[in-house]
Amino acid sequence: MTTPPRLTDRHALDLRRARARPEALFLHETAADDAQDRLAMVNRTFTDVAVVTPFPQVWAPRFPEATMVPEAEVLDLTEGALDLVIHGLCLHWVDDPVGQLIQCRRALRPDGVCLALTLGGQTLHELRAALAQAETEVTCGLSPRVAPMAEIRDLGALLQRAGFALPVAESAPLTVSYASALHLMRDLRAMGETNALHARLRRPTRRAVLLRAAQIYSENFALPDGRVSATFEIITLTGWAPDASQPKPLRPGSAAQRLADALGTSETPLKD
Repeated sequence: MTTPPRLTDRHALDLRRARARPEALFLHETAADDAQDRLAMVNRTFTDVAVVTPFPQVWAPRFPEATMVPEAEVLDLTEGALDLVIHGLCLHWVDDPVGQLIQCRRALRPDGVCLALTLGGQTLHELRAALAQAETEVTCGLSPRVAPMAEIRDLGALLQRAGFALPVAESAPLTVSYASALHLMRDLRAMGETNALHARLRRPTRRAVLLRAAQIYSENFALPDGRVSATFEIITLTGWAPDASQPKPLRPGSAAQRLADALGTSETPLKD
């Protein structure tokens, strides 16, 4: 097995999260509320639940019976002990997301559910573009600044690679307005979501880069009221631990009725 490339500076990420302010954790509050709503539609009572999260103060009040598990490379989960695992909006900082999902699946009993919420590829695309253009203009170079986030089709494939049955991936874009790009960057710092990439520049960003990025951002992503928009995409992955009782697709050619008959139309053979 090959070692996944190192994406995140874990020490830097821990420091950023330690400085996060409770009033700025609206993304985690949104994700936790969404998880509650989704589970309310599942016709089942979950008795053994774990939530993987760096911010238990957000998730614990919504899931008071759950065990809060710190997000780490090796999760503190017991194999086969749970019927529900929630991975709470931290998969985008993990070096090995497939490994995280495999750990969640192994912690589930047969027919248990994993609900993984993560930030998707459309997240902060405006800021990514503005910073890239500004840094290129000012320094004639480009450095990693926004964590790479997977698209929904790739995240859905991760569930299958991790061995889940009945995988589903759903996207929910969230648009937030700010007075300026600098206010957005300040809010990201308060969330604990600023640059913690292992390959980041290890010196402060030049003021000229930030001011030029704010100007580019305002020119391209301004709202009618003069504020600017920022996109956050929350992707929800749902997978079930395999069990013999789950529905399975029919074998090709096993249908008892022609599709044309069911649709009330005539079948037109294709030419060779």
